[in-house]
Amino acid sequence: MKFQVERQALADAVAWVARSLPQRPPMPVLSGILLSVDSDELTVSSFDYEVSTQMRIEANTDTAGKALVSGRLLADITKALPNRPVEFSVDGSRLVLTCGSSKFTLPTMPVEDYPALPKLPELSGTVNSDEFARVVSTVAVAAGRDETLPMLTGLRIETDGETMTLAATDRYRLAVREMTWKPASPGQKIEVLVPAKMLSDTAKALAGSGEIQISLSAGADGLIGFSGGDRHTTTRLLDPEFPPFRKLIPSDQLATADLQTQDLIEAVRRVALVADRGTPVQLAFDDGSVKLSVAGEDEGSAEESLPAQLSGDDIRIGFNPQYFLDGLGAVGADSVRMSFVTSTKPAVLSPTSSESEGEAVDSYRYLIMPMRLPG
Repeated sequence: MKFQVERQALADAVAWVARSLPQRPPMPVLSGILLSVDSDELTVSSFDYEVSTQMRIEANTDTAGKALVSGRLLADITKALPNRPVEFSVDGSRLVLTCGSSKFTLPTMPVEDYPALPKLPELSGTVNSDEFARVVSTVAVAAGRDETLPMLTGLRIETDGETMTLAATDRYRLAVREMTWKPASPGQKIEVLVPAKMLSDTAKALAGSGEIQISLSAGADGLIGFSGGDRHTTTRLLDPEFPPFRKLIPSDQLATADLQTQDLIEAVRRVALVADRGTPVQLAFDDGSVKLSVAGEDEGSAEESLPAQLSGDDIRIGFNPQYFLDGLGAVGADSVRMSFVTSTKPAVLSPTSSESEGEAVDSYRYLIMPMRLPG
């Protein structure tokens, strides 16, 4: 095997693929990146039986072939190379990499022991890459991280016609948002659960690629694939069982309050500086204002007041500061509306716009459980 590629294209491809390498591979070969070159193209790949990634770049090939080398080492090397063409060749059980005056000789692993990469499933539809990245990032903040509850570590994707709904919950908060997409088949409906971290990383990496192709295969070993430009990735789906999230969003409300999002974020950050672990940030709403306060046992106390347009009864409620900040940061609008039922039931955050006199500007809903307040 002998070929030459441009350094920046190589570094981008290796970085994209290396992001999916397992931290603790069950087999040594799964820590590797597979380089496959044919007449005019290099394919850089990784696979750990759960997630596969691939990227193709142009190559000037003298001799086709395959080589498997340590993925993280290759990523470190390609990132540090000078901006010169990079030449690869295989010498026995070694891969020789030359770039300008730099030369690296890396041990290879047996290609025959590497698992066959899964093929992309059948195309299900396409989405705008930038919009998909934005929506996924604002929903994934509510996904769980407890691996003993795998269904809560996933991000639910449902489609109905040209509407795609994404949802995530960790039992303490719930995030839901809708977006449009282009289904390959008008009548198809999708209900899948995708690992949230993988989906978040993939959506972010594919942003700017124009359109993302979403491919899906059903069944016990269901796969979902995402393609943007020359980048492709697949992952196994989680068990589709997921809480009936639409029923969790309150249909009635005791009061609503509209506030400036950034002002509220900054105020919460300030008062939370004295919060002990497990201490809520308290919000006391009355006509025209909200008082934020934290009473920390060891660090002291803090309070701050902000203007608030309250509609309905006065209310006093408390939230986990970080969960509250996650929701405010995901709203994505200058003004946020908080909707309340009672001080012991979940509140809902949604984006509003002062230009449209408080009307919701999109479908985003962030439901957050309150914390018990002192006294």
